[in-house]
Amino acid sequence: MAGNANVLTDDSLLSLLDQKLNEIGKFLALISGLAVFSLMILAVLSVSGRNFFNHPLPGYIDWIEQAMPLIAFMGISYTQRNGGHIRMDMVVGKLKGRALYAAELVTTIAILVLMMLIVWGSWEHFQRSFDFSAPMWSRDSSMDIGIPLWPAKLLAPVAFSVLCLQLIVQAWGFTSALISGTNEPVAVPLIEDVAAQANNEASHLTGHDD
Repeated sequence: MAGNANVLTDDSLLSLLDQKLNEIGKFLALISGLAVFSLMILAVLSVSGRNFFNHPLPGYIDWIEQAMPLIAFMGISYTQRNGGHIRMDMVVGKLKGRALYAAELVTTIAILVLMMLIVWGSWEHFQRSFDFSAPMWSRDSSMDIGIPLWPAKLLAPVAFSVLCLQLIVQAWGFTSALISGTNEPVAVPLIEDVAAQANNEASHLTGHDD
């Protein structure tokens, strides 16, 4: 088996699906990073325009509002896949074997149900903004330069849908591990001690695998 961060892989269908979703997650996370970089450039242009030409970048706040969903949501699936979200491991971290897999399965299913409800709600929110018959297909726009808001509102259900797929794969992984009792489950983030986390972070920064 090979490992990517704290997620083990093999040649099974479950692992292949997990790796494909990870590629999608990496792409979405890259878009999020590019959005952050773009905002940095816009900030420099706006401040430079104000200082040197007494004319800041028009609609700077509008563009920040549009970029917020890119920054906040696009990397959520990638982070979930690699176990990067903040969580309390004081209890779960003490569990081993099937008890651990059962606890992780319950929490994963609970998160999945919640995210499916959020996908439904965010999609309804997008539909209230989108209208084929309206100018620029939008029923609402930003206050300064009139940027349509529906593209930003669409990002939430898209990103959360990918997260739901990732949660389904992880629930499958924990179910398989619960049934088999394996010590090396694939397609699920494994709880690591401090030394293992530091080693993975060092490998990630240097670009080398152990």
